[in-house]
Amino acid sequence: MSEHDEQEATNIAARLVAELTRRGQTVATAESLTAGLVCATLTRVPGASAVLRGGLVVYATDLKHSLADVDDAVLAEHGAVHPEVAAQLAEGARRRCGADWGLGLTGVAGPDPQDGVEPGTVHLGLAGPDTSTVRTVHLDGSREVVRAGSVTCALRLLGERL
Repeated sequence: MSEHDEQEATNIAARLVAELTRRGQTVATAESLTAGLVCATLTRVPGASAVLRGGLVVYATDLKHSLADVDDAVLAEHGAVHPEVAAQLAEGARRRCGADWGLGLTGVAGPDPQDGVEPGTVHLGLAGPDTSTVRTVHLDGSREVVRAGSVTCALRLLGERL
C-alpha cells in the first residue's frame, strides 16, 4: 500500500470512527482477500475501540461458512468470490460480532484468476440497520494495490450509508 493510499484509507476511517461514535453504533467485518486489513485500518484511529466490535478473517472457503454463516449451497453453486457471498459475509460479521453494521469482502487479488473470476474483481457487502447492499468493483494493479483499494472501497461504502 502506498503512503498516499494508506493515508486516504486512514482519513476515511477517522471520519467513520467519528460518525459511528456520534451515533453510538458499531461495526464488524468478515474479510477474505483483505485478511483483516479493514479492521487494521480502523484501529489506526484513536477511539476505534468504541466502535469496532471485531472481525473475522475468512480467507479459506470453508471458514466463510463455519465462521461467517455463508450458506454452503451458495458457496457450492457460485464459489467463494460472488456478490451473494459478500452479502452473507457482511450479515454474518454483523450477527456474529453483535455489531450494528457488518462489512463483508471477497475477491481475487491475483495474480491468477480464482474459480474463473479475474484478478481485481472484488465484491463488497454491507449489512446494517434496515439496509443491505452489495457493490462490485474492478481494481487494476498488483495484489497489494487490489487489497489496499478493496479496503478503501469498503470504508467508502460504509461512509455513504452513514
